[in-house]
Amino acid sequence: YCSQCDFRNGETKWSKAPMYRKVLIATDGSELGDSAVEHGLLLAKAVKADVMVVTVTEAWSPLNAAGEADLGNFDAVKLYEDAAERAADAILKRATNRAQSMEIAAETRHVMDRRAAEGILETAKLEDCDLIVMVSHGRRGLQKVLMGSQTSEVVTLSDRPVLVVR
Repeated sequence: YCSQCDFRNGETKWSKAPMYRKVLIATDGSELGDSAVEHGLLLAKAVKADVMVVTVTEAWSPLNAAGEADLGNFDAVKLYEDAAERAADAILKRATNRAQSMEIAAETRHVMDRRAAEGILETAKLEDCDLIVMVSHGRRGLQKVLMGSQTSEVVTLSDRPVLVVR
């Protein structure tokens, strides 16, 4: 059953309300992440939806900070945060450039200090997105097998549709 459809007299008529008003596209900047951006932008353009592109940076590990401090680097967290910000800016700029090349306006957001699933779900709720588009797995080691743990968590916990790109 689709709340956007009208099935009177055996005919299918689409209501004037769009199926998706705002699509959240999550990317980690990987090649697979870029395919989610492409799919999400094409879908958003087809249904005339607004676009929010998000990338999430996890918090600096205390173990890594302790290791860096042992090496005499007491600004390790600041260095990490600066590097994460630069990487996120590059990821989001690439997505924005792709959207502009398709004549689509896209907002962007970098969520810091969250696990990917948490940042994606929070952003979808805050931005009132109707659909989440993301890849089947991220860049993290063994978690790439089958469906990644972050993707699985989003699919399981989301209260809105999730399109998983493989």
